[in-house]
Amino acid sequence: MEFTLSTAIGLMAATCTTIAFMPQVVKTWKARTARDLSLGMFLVFALGITLWLIYGLMIGDVPIIAANSITLMLVFLLLYFKLTFDREKKL
Repeated sequence: MEFTLSTAIGLMAATCTTIAFMPQVVKTWKARTARDLSLGMFLVFALGITLWLIYGLMIGDVPIIAANSITLMLVFLLLYFKLTFDREKKL
């Protein structure tokens, strides 16, 4: 991979958009509730991130691959919280 200005900008953007999910993950984990999270939004978002990851793999773009791999893991973690924490509250 050639390290260019566009690669550096892509990596910085990827870092910002990926880190943006961390406060929500931590807040949801600490509160043990995901009631305010929209399941529909996160399902559609997960699909979009998956498609971005596939696209990044197809063109071999490291910033796209890295950002979307990590973001997808965080989104799946929030979906897990949504499904388990909300179920626990109903029991």
